[in-house]
Parts: sequence; structure tokens; C-alpha cells
Amino acid sequence: MCTHTPKCPSAGSPDREAARIVAAHPEQGWSLLCNAVLLFEDTGELLPDGQLVAPHRPVAAGA
Repeated sequence: MCTHTPKCPSAGSPDREAARIVAAHPEQGWSLLCNAVLLFEDTGELLPDGQLVAPHRPVAAGA
């Protein structure tokens, strides 16, 4: 799906969130990345194969 140079990370890569945004819908809380990953504002993800990645916001120090 990616036509950028250099190529965006694949959906299976640990750095998949670094892919470019191709469609942003902040009013709905999600963005579609170039690698077909749906990234949600709570940092959860829906991968192209249907697998869910739970939200993974960093925890504040001392919390």
C-alpha cells in the first residue's frame, strides 16, 4: 500500500505507528495509516488482519 520513499514500516513491524497518515478523522478518534493500520486516539490499534492492539499510553512517572 505504501508508495513513499523510504517505505513506511509494515503493519507487523514494532514501529508500525511511524507510518504516514493517509486519512485522519480526529472528530471520530481515529486515523488510517499508510500500512493499513487503524490508529485510535487512545493509542489502541486495529491491524489489517483484524488483530487488536490494546491502548498503550505511557504511564506518568510517580503514578
